[in-house]
Amino acid sequence: SPCQSTYCRRLRPDRSMDWPALTCYTAALIILFLPLRASDDRLVPGERLFPGTTIISDDGTFALGFFSPSNSTPASLYLGIWYNGIPELTFVWVANRETSVTNSTSSVPTLSLTNTSNLVLSDGSSGRVVWTTDVADASSSVAAAAVLENTGNLVVRSLNGTMLWQSFDHLTDTFLPEMKIRISYATRGTGIRLVSWKGPDDPSSGSFSYGGDPDTLLQLFLWDGARPVARRGPWTGYLVKGEHRYQQVNGSLAVIIYMAIVDNEEEIYTTYTVSAGAPRTRYVVTYTGDYQLQSWSSSSSSWIILDKWPSTECNRYGFCGPYGYCDQTATPMPLCKCLDGFEPASTDEWAAGRFSAGCRRKKALHGCGDGFLALEEMKAPDRFTISGRNMSTLEECASECSRNCSCVAYAFVNLGNGRSGGDVTRCLLWAGELIDTAKFGQGLGSVTLYLRLAGLDVAAGKRRKSTASMIILAILGTGVVVFLCIFVAWLKFKGKNRKWRKHKKPTFDGISTSYEPGEGGLPHDHEFPFVSFEEISLATNNFSETCMIGQGGFGKVYKGLLGGQEVAVKRLSSDSQQGTKEFRNEVILIAKLQHRNLVRLLGCCGEGDEKLLIYEYLPNKSLDATLFDDSRRMMLDWTSRFNIIKGVARGLLYLHQDSRLTIIHRDLKAGNVLLDVEMKPKIADFGMARIFGNNQQDASTQRVVGTYGYMAPEYAMEGVFSTKSDVYSFGVLVLEVVTGIKRSSNSHIMGFPSLIVYVSADKSSMKFQI
Repeated sequence: SPCQSTYCRRLRPDRSMDWPALTCYTAALIILFLPLRASDDRLVPGERLFPGTTIISDDGTFALGFFSPSNSTPASLYLGIWYNGIPELTFVWVANRETSVTNSTSSVPTLSLTNTSNLVLSDGSSGRVVWTTDVADASSSVAAAAVLENTGNLVVRSLNGTMLWQSFDHLTDTFLPEMKIRISYATRGTGIRLVSWKGPDDPSSGSFSYGGDPDTLLQLFLWDGARPVARRGPWTGYLVKGEHRYQQVNGSLAVIIYMAIVDNEEEIYTTYTVSAGAPRTRYVVTYTGDYQLQSWSSSSSSWIILDKWPSTECNRYGFCGPYGYCDQTATPMPLCKCLDGFEPASTDEWAAGRFSAGCRRKKALHGCGDGFLALEEMKAPDRFTISGRNMSTLEECASECSRNCSCVAYAFVNLGNGRSGGDVTRCLLWAGELIDTAKFGQGLGSVTLYLRLAGLDVAAGKRRKSTASMIILAILGTGVVVFLCIFVAWLKFKGKNRKWRKHKKPTFDGISTSYEPGEGGLPHDHEFPFVSFEEISLATNNFSETCMIGQGGFGKVYKGLLGGQEVAVKRLSSDSQQGTKEFRNEVILIAKLQHRNLVRLLGCCGEGDEKLLIYEYLPNKSLDATLFDDSRRMMLDWTSRFNIIKGVARGLLYLHQDSRLTIIHRDLKAGNVLLDVEMKPKIADFGMARIFGNNQQDASTQRVVGTYGYMAPEYAMEGVFSTKSDVYSFGVLVLEVVTGIKRSSNSHIMGFPSLIVYVSADKSSMKFQI
């Protein structure tokens, strides 16, 4: 204060004050009783911020000032930013978290913006600098102001608007919208982390932190000191092209979070934004060791935890031990399983619910002669290395691991929109124990993990047979081929006899391939691609659970490898809703139809009671598995959704007008639309389809099939169907794609029993947040 100067303290010998000193003290009293500074959104050079005063962001969301988290005397003060206007004081950033200042009658801390463009926090008693922004090259730029923005970011800007410093580059425990958790490529090994408070009243750095993995740059960890607590699977390039955003919807609070991972020439970082009108939302690393997503509830005047991580014991790092994994697709979810080819290291420990010892191999590896088993939709284990070679194919990655006898597993990922501006492929390799993995199912970030196992053929990943067995199989295979050739020749000869064909029906293992009279004639000129049950069994590892990619009322769907091509095998169960007639229907229809938006049939099998269909493999599964899954729906931006709608419309138009046959699908729904690797749709499941004659407009049936909610009213109630029935189902599908809401859900539509009822009741109120 100027009143502490020598001049102002001069007194007359009679103890009276001279006029200059009187003027000075009068000015000091005026300053004392005026507000120390106005509560606007900035601090300019020459101004100071004192305890008891605040800077408020322009929209009133955030406040900057001094606070004391405890009742210590004298009070320990910190400079921080908190949410303004809510009863529960919640801090999002602290400047001097390691060194507090004291406020007393003799010592008043201040924050000022200096002529060197630095914010400086000083201890009033000694003038000691407790904290400063330490702007590099500050002498070349003069600061215009330090502004608290509406995002909660404290920014120092120069006179020309250049940002000199921002608090978003110096995180504490809170991750706000538009913040970045990043790692710089230039300073590899260093990055920005969230660090918890030490305790509820101690903002100094605690032991828990959250941030990017400095070794691989592809993973996010929650740490307790140097010990990992939980780990996100490595980023596998699942950005939505163009928008680079994800979506996550919580219906109860109408919070939509758009997550993004950005990879450019300088850095890789994760950030997020929230939907307009959403309540205050933040991620925070708590002093108890959780990473929580919190949203403010005005009704309860409290923070609601929308999500936390780790949420279960299975989310904890290495919970299942080496070579163990959590199967997150199982219901109810078991704690731990062993990878294929492994067994619990201690059966007693596992029976008691203690899994840290993990699993061991059932058979020891022989070295480089062992092959690899493909494990679908897995969370990639930790401790991988990235091949230094630029690889563009899975085969190159497989060869890299095969040549290295110490390589126990590999995975191949395609990081689209990477730093190179095009596709970036990476080959992940494991040489030691596989730790901290899981089966994700259809979740984001899953990979196909190729695991080296004893007794597998190197080329095909099939278990090796003995020499004798191989000779026997070769002889049998030759015999089968000869028999099939004779059989096909006989069928062709038989087909030439039209009179005989009027009374006989070509069959394969007892399954008729003709239509009943009145269902619309179908020429019998198609050569069906039959595959033996044994081949399919080998391709799916004897229908192993690790190969299963779907399940429904018809049975199960498995992923397999036939002739070097990935395929999806639909195996109808004995009590399936799809019987012999539907199976025959699907074989004939799909074999006859060729369109880019219809699923392609590659083969079939009908041996004994077994009925199997072999389709092209579509890696993104069904539309409903993506559209209604909180972890996958973020893959669908508006462009993707619109393209899906157009693709389904083209496929439906082909069925109704452009194909040689007029086909009524009768079960068009999100579950029967499959998505390929580029998210292009293909209509599937023609078991319930019907063929119309050239002049036929509609038909009726006593057996109504399909899915309620998608059925047109006249079909559901009276059994009358036509092309309009499919158009109605398409309309329901469009509503689901646009809104992201299931047709039968009432949690998002204000109590209405279904999406259709809601839309019919009040079309003007269709306000959805995707």
